[in-house]
Amino acid sequence: MNILTLKLDPVIKLTSDEFFKICQENPDLKLERTAKGELIIMSPTGGETGKRNSDISGQLWLWNEQTQLGEVFDSSTGFSLPNGADRSPDAAWVEKSRWEALTPSQREKFIPLCPDFVIELLSPSDSLKKTQEKMQEYKDNGCRLGWLINRQKKEVEIYRIDQKVEVLNCPKTLSGENILPNFVLNLDKIFT
Repeated sequence: MNILTLKLDPVIKLTSDEFFKICQENPDLKLERTAKGELIIMSPTGGETGKRNSDISGQLWLWNEQTQLGEVFDSSTGFSLPNGADRSPDAAWVEKSRWEALTPSQREKFIPLCPDFVIELLSPSDSLKKTQEKMQEYKDNGCRLGWLINRQKKEVEIYRIDQKVEVLNCPKTLSGENILPNFVLNLDKIFT
């Protein structure tokens, strides 16, 4: 499971629509684009990471189904961030009024906004430094709450707007705070 980065600039500058078309023509690849225009090609996750991602998304989906406060997205959803990057967090949530403000056309392509909440689950092949940079990018683009879950170390880094990153060691649960009211992510299956 490797990650490859293609430096396209200054040879070619892809527009958002061109990048979207490349992704549509290559559905077996997981692609992201950095704000610098670099194309990131990621391999699929392994079974253990995929199982845990599914558990995380399921818990988030169930909470949202009960509250109806927004929309939940899985790792195959692309978000076009304000800085020009196109990213796909492992799990994401967008507040209802922000989602409803999008046109039907905007909903069909990569979503042209930064999620209100993101989760990244560090897989064995992921670089901690690069994933931390990605979390900071979400925060810099307006994400109000983000969790970087490192299951190997049993640590969680919490990213909040206008605050330093908080690191929790071996937490049993995580609170959605005032962003996701009454959401509690149970980490038992994630850390085992």
